[in-house]
Amino acid sequence: MRTIPEVVAHAATEFADREALADSDGVRWTFRELGEQVDRCAAALIAAGLAPGDRVALWAPNSRRFVVAALGAVRAGAILVPVSTRFKGEEAAWILRKSGAALLMVENGFLGNDYLAMLAAAGAVPPMVRLDEGWDEFLASGAAPPTVTVRPGDPADMFFTSGTTGRPKGVLAAHGQDIRVFQAWSDGVGLRSGDRYLIVNPMSHTFGYKAGVLACLLRGATMVPMPVFDVSQVLARIEAERITVLPGPPTLYASLLDRRAGHDLSSLRLAVTGAATVPVRLIERMRAELFDEVVIAYGLTESCGTVTVGDPRTEPELMARTVGTAIEGTEVIVADPATGEPVKPGERGEVLVRGYNVMLGYFEDPAATAEAVDADGWLHTGDVGVLDADGNLSITDRLKDMYISGGFNVYPAEVEQVITRHPAVSEAAVVGVADPDGRLGEVGCAYVIVRPGAAGVTEQDIIGFCRERLAGYKVPRFARFASSLPRNASGKVLKYELRATT
Repeated sequence: MRTIPEVVAHAATEFADREALADSDGVRWTFRELGEQVDRCAAALIAAGLAPGDRVALWAPNSRRFVVAALGAVRAGAILVPVSTRFKGEEAAWILRKSGAALLMVENGFLGNDYLAMLAAAGAVPPMVRLDEGWDEFLASGAAPPTVTVRPGDPADMFFTSGTTGRPKGVLAAHGQDIRVFQAWSDGVGLRSGDRYLIVNPMSHTFGYKAGVLACLLRGATMVPMPVFDVSQVLARIEAERITVLPGPPTLYASLLDRRAGHDLSSLRLAVTGAATVPVRLIERMRAELFDEVVIAYGLTESCGTVTVGDPRTEPELMARTVGTAIEGTEVIVADPATGEPVKPGERGEVLVRGYNVMLGYFEDPAATAEAVDADGWLHTGDVGVLDADGNLSITDRLKDMYISGGFNVYPAEVEQVITRHPAVSEAAVVGVADPDGRLGEVGCAYVIVRPGAAGVTEQDIIGFCRERLAGYKVPRFARFASSLPRNASGKVLKYELRATT
């Protein structure tokens, strides 16, 4: 299996009568039925004039319709361009224009959002197919089963970068890359045939689509899509569907642990998470109260979504500091950002990646591609990390998030790890801000979310806790309490928004 259509066809025969998908509205399909739906969608798209290599944008929440639309588009030879359901009209319009999308497949009205009106206001109304009305009629409009053949090296998808700084860029990945990367990911995390996988991560992001939909197809696991993350609904869905696998950002598990009382979550087996900061205490609680296996992984859009995968047997202290080792057949080094030369084990530098997981490039942006991927094929991630002697990678921060206080480099993730050890703290994010005294250049400002029921913690409590555990230049000058942190669709904290409010 070297292309996505081959994976769909294989799943339809190998796992034919097993349950492939259980949607939130009660619709259930076997793998054979899912394969038939994908073929119908591809045939309808071809009948509508779609040609191989055309870009098809998809603006819709997690559901069976998203799965069929996405897989149908690549089955027809098109390049899938997912659009985040969080986007407003101008953001979506920019992606449609940048990608040159020939068609938009859209579910209008999700969470009360009138996407069509947003696009009209932004002056972007491309040819479109509605998933929320007329969808069955569209699927019936195709002719014979599609005969389009795609090759492993053909582009399969164009996911746009998260856009935490500047305009997002379209990242092209090929069929063969996607398949090989998520075979390695599935092997590494231990996804099994028969697992029941709650896909809460947005399918418009690589974590939801590639590590969700594609991984389930490769392994014969059941997809259980959820359109939005709501703690009460997730708890009920885990119980009702006997969910075994639940990947997500650390904040998801913190929410479940705080609200799980009264729910039978005994079916849970595997959690897959990742972030610059995964608190040790959170990992300990996840293992003790929810999961037999917890895996930390690391990736970025430009690496097809995966760079490293950890070992579920790793002790919590090490797991909280590392994100595992490079997936099979790829290389990871840590290099001096100024010279590009590898640093010694245990020393900080920029994380570089080389192998089949490195993107084809940024769409119609050769200059940005050359800046990201050097002449020797190394992808410069922009992440600060450390490799130990055994090849375990630690992500200590983003290069752009590091700040200098009194001449010393401060890596916010290190400070966040300390703050989240405070028994009253659920989450924390640290940013560098101008020193009001003008002496140190920048100082730290910590944004803190307190655990439910842990009232009474003060700014001085947080600062004092850090002072006992960190060198003076790393101790935040300020601590601000918040009910939530601004995040993008993939769960990353938008630190530029925090800086803007400081």
